[in-house]
Amino acid sequence: MTTSCNRNDENETYDLAVIGAGSAGFSAAITAAEEGARVALIGHGTIGGTCLNVGCVPSKAMIRAMETIHHANTAGRFEGVEAGAKVTDWSAVIRQKQALVDELRIAKYIDVLPNYNNIAYLEGVAQFQSNGSIIVDGTPIKANKVVIATGSRPHIPDIDGLADVDWLDSTSALELQSLPSSLIVMGGGYIGVEMAQIFARAGTKVTIVSRRGLLPEAEPEVSSALQQYFAAEGIEVLSGLSYQRISSKNNQVSLFASKDDKSIEVTSEKLLLATGRIPNTENLALAVAGIKTDAHNGIIVDAQMRTSCDGVYAAGDVTGRDQFVYMAAYGAKLAAQNAMNGNSLSYDSSIMPAVVFSDPQVASVGLTEAQAKSQGITTTTSILPLDLVPRALAARDTRGLIKLVADKSNKKLLGAHIIAPEGADSIQTAAMALKAGMTYEDLGAMIFPYLTTVEGLKLAAQTFEKDVSKLSCCAG
Repeated sequence: MTTSCNRNDENETYDLAVIGAGSAGFSAAITAAEEGARVALIGHGTIGGTCLNVGCVPSKAMIRAMETIHHANTAGRFEGVEAGAKVTDWSAVIRQKQALVDELRIAKYIDVLPNYNNIAYLEGVAQFQSNGSIIVDGTPIKANKVVIATGSRPHIPDIDGLADVDWLDSTSALELQSLPSSLIVMGGGYIGVEMAQIFARAGTKVTIVSRRGLLPEAEPEVSSALQQYFAAEGIEVLSGLSYQRISSKNNQVSLFASKDDKSIEVTSEKLLLATGRIPNTENLALAVAGIKTDAHNGIIVDAQMRTSCDGVYAAGDVTGRDQFVYMAAYGAKLAAQNAMNGNSLSYDSSIMPAVVFSDPQVASVGLTEAQAKSQGITTTTSILPLDLVPRALAARDTRGLIKLVADKSNKKLLGAHIIAPEGADSIQTAAMALKAGMTYEDLGAMIFPYLTTVEGLKLAAQTFEKDVSKLSCCAG
């Protein structure tokens, strides 16, 4: 798939140039440096990338802060217990979040670089030349190989009137110094879901609007359950919409849409766009070097992370796939290893755990039932409501379920899908079961600790062939 992009090898300075100084960029740079390579790490903007600065870290810090409010306000589910909480100073919450981000940026990025004398950090905008070489702010950088890891940014939909509205994205929303009274969240994916619940629990009236519903790629049982739990928290979800226009008047934003030929108008103080992310490729001059991109401007790579230009690799969000920080770091490590050693290590996301930090948390690994069927597999499934998991009963919180998907012909597990208050901490066990090629009988026969959420995987595995409601505690 590659074209020739020969570089001038005279006076070579770097073995590898890494464009992008986020999680993927650091992963590639450190991997190469540990093998003795001289690396140019090229950053533009704030070092640390999306996850640290405006993504995973700030959002999860805010989610945890707002969970304390929810837990206090629902303490009455335990008899004889009374509690309550509310946000008293939103700006203080934001300051604490930002302090954590600033601290980790220094500890995990800035202070890491001096440990690697063979990594040179260069600040500037990198662009490709016709022969595959790169320049940084006009200065040529000579390198044998290149890894592109420039990440992604929020996608801005093309909706009439949007340009005239002071909208928010997930970055600016978590920088607000005052809490909005009401908020429209456009988009029902993982970013929209997490942001909606943060603001709703802080006291904002939240309406989620979406073309496809909540977590449209998830199992339908999971998406449906999450919508019910959101409704119980006062979060309204309007799905199946066709957007028409947006307007602003008297410090209010109005979305005009339609559903089933009926007009809908939703008005709030603020509008938050959570309509996905797009790769950061516009400044790289990829076409000049013959580096191919897909319809969404993501860099096309093969299983070895190679682009269409010989010696140029790409990893992370810039490829437009598996936009999770741990997958970005994993892909970048493979890219660096392949670039430096001529390896043919292949990227494999078939057993990639994914988590949405809603409450209850949504976690999945492997195939959904629909995906398995699309591959021609005859499936069998089990669905275990959380009210059959002793841990949930003891916690007085039975929101959620566990769904397992298996091959009916041989009982081999194909996928696991969890919605539970502690579901994120259980999914890796399911991932390891899939990696080991276990059947649901194998999983159901394993020893699990009692009164844990992860024990629900054992019970869900047994549910394929047993009525677990008739089993005693810890019964196999």
